[in-house]
Amino acid sequence: MISNSLLGPLVSAGIIGVGKALPDNAVSNQDIVDMGLDTSDSWITERTGIKNRYIADENTSSVDLATIAAKRALEDAGIEVDSLDGIIVSTTTPDYSMFPSAACLLQSRLGARNIFALDVSAACTGFNYALSTGSQFVRTGQMKTVLVVAVDCLSKFVDWTDRSVCPLFGDGAGAVIVSEVKEGYGVLTIDLSSDGRYGDILKVQAGGSRQPMTQDSFDNKDHLIQMAGRAVFKTAVSKLVPSIRSVLEKYELSVEDIGTFVFHQANIRIIEFVKEKLGIADEQLYTNIHKYGNTSSASIPIVLDDKKSSFKDGELVMLIGFGAGFAWGVNIVKWGGRL
Repeated sequence: MISNSLLGPLVSAGIIGVGKALPDNAVSNQDIVDMGLDTSDSWITERTGIKNRYIADENTSSVDLATIAAKRALEDAGIEVDSLDGIIVSTTTPDYSMFPSAACLLQSRLGARNIFALDVSAACTGFNYALSTGSQFVRTGQMKTVLVVAVDCLSKFVDWTDRSVCPLFGDGAGAVIVSEVKEGYGVLTIDLSSDGRYGDILKVQAGGSRQPMTQDSFDNKDHLIQMAGRAVFKTAVSKLVPSIRSVLEKYELSVEDIGTFVFHQANIRIIEFVKEKLGIADEQLYTNIHKYGNTSSASIPIVLDDKKSSFKDGELVMLIGFGAGFAWGVNIVKWGGRL
């Protein structure tokens, strides 16, 4: 058995740098209407809250966006790549379907050498899973500084003739640097859950060992995203409301104690439903889904980058992810406290 003295004392692990990256190509709702779909700007906006999204071109991959976001996070933290002990990448759209991992490719792009590199696949909840993992390496003293990146290019896996799916997704990357912070700051809570019984409501059928890619599966569009929208809404709200309440009760906090609620930017109706159920005030909620669409696991760190300059030192920020799996997760971060 390894002694506690060998592992070292636990420390507080927090976010000391944030960055994001988006493709150059902005696509508005009207652009989608102009593709010939039977929809409208108002129809998309009313049902999703989305007005715009950024779409990667055929030459831009997830690792391309991850590299830009990572460099910006390193710059924001004021550290060099040589300071990193590990890289964790959350993605469901890696550059290669099997290997090498996106994390190893990113490691090479950044010029990091001989460090831990791992992909996490938890769909839209991936950032919560990756941040929780990275913070534990720092908290236990196994690593001093970890780069956590969430990136997805889901536009490459949507049916652009399906009006129920294609307007939802945008591409993007968000990155954070996790390192030791002052005692009492940083990632305070880790609450991760899943329920595989709901796996069929949001999936990509073909491309894995169950159904390898064939000409038939390609012709049938089985390699593209399949989503039961109503079931996703119902499952998301039924899991999120009790989960958030449970976390608050466990740590003896109230809704009013949270400075900012940062939801995965999936659909404004889901966010508004949970907001009303929990009594979250307008000033406690920040959304940017109208600008970027659903960027999957990247949406939470993209919000953090957009809002980082307005977070107060010591502010409690709740990060709420949910999506395919079905998986969901809640982290509370006490912002600031850099050593």
